[in-house]
Amino acid sequence: MTDAPPRPGLLPSRRFLLRAGAAAAALPFGLGVSGSRAWGPGPSQPFDPGPLCRPAAAATGPLKPIKLAWNATAICTAAAPLAKERGIFAAHGLDVEFVNFGGSTEALLEAIATGKADAGIGMALRWLKPLEQGFDVKITAGLHGGCLRLLGAKAAGITEVAALKGKTIAISDHASPAKNFFGLLLAKAGIDPENGVEWRPYPADLLNLAVEKGEAQALADADPRTWIWRKDERFAEVATNLSGEYADRTCCVVAVRGSLIRGDRAAAAALTRAVLEAGHRVHENPEDAARIFSGYGGKGSIEDLAAMLKSQHHGDRPVGADLKRQLVLYGDELKQVNVLKRTTDTAKFAERVYADVLS
Repeated sequence: MTDAPPRPGLLPSRRFLLRAGAAAAALPFGLGVSGSRAWGPGPSQPFDPGPLCRPAAAATGPLKPIKLAWNATAICTAAAPLAKERGIFAAHGLDVEFVNFGGSTEALLEAIATGKADAGIGMALRWLKPLEQGFDVKITAGLHGGCLRLLGAKAAGITEVAALKGKTIAISDHASPAKNFFGLLLAKAGIDPENGVEWRPYPADLLNLAVEKGEAQALADADPRTWIWRKDERFAEVATNLSGEYADRTCCVVAVRGSLIRGDRAAAAALTRAVLEAGHRVHENPEDAARIFSGYGGKGSIEDLAAMLKSQHHGDRPVGADLKRQLVLYGDELKQVNVLKRTTDTAKFAERVYADVLS
């Protein structure tokens, strides 16, 4: 009896996973059958996650329990449920339990740092400020670019960033990644992001109503809400976090408990590799990822969810020097808009908050 690869939409068999793991163990670290490097694949290059530390042994023994914190309403984290439902976590020797976390970022990072969760997926621009405060949590990979959008009211003439001077922008909260990012764009456009506009918080699901009622002239938030609202012809998409120089910048990141990295680096590496591999699957087959995410309660039609994923550059998943470079850039920019402390050495900060678990 031969072990064929699983058909699309079906979980791989345990026999197939065992043989795949054994084959991977024979490869040089970080190399696939073609000899290409594992990281940063383009659309035409198959993703090779590289062998997990002793994957065959991990596959034949019990799976390693891991608790992964994520937000089940955030389409940009679709790699997590895909990795679970398509057997990617299991193929890397992991039994992943999801912790759906909707609280503050500080509480989430504290949960990871104290062992209530082992790792998490979230937005870099929401995590960098709390990480500056010293949580024992390390970023191990970027997951994708995109998913933040700034929408303006056409009736108010808000079709470009420069038109926002003196206007009100509806946001979910003052620590939101959308506020942090679009504050950077305002500063680059010569608008004081603190005094040149008013940031007004509303319940996240009501941001569009605040603009429609005239209480704000623009809104800044994340998909899936903003993708759905941008279909309303009364809104103009002013910018996204892939605009201009940010086209190759990561948005969401994978972060792991520091004590797990120190105590079980193989597990931290396995989780990081699994999520990166799942991110490539999202890039290659966004429709399948959309169906899976929808099953976890994701809002929007399968067609809309797939379109969102296609727009989010899931083909970009930086690690190593590239990711540290991006963290330094974000750090320098966040200092300029008074999110990070002006005295923070961003090069040292990037070294401290990033952990290389893949080499």
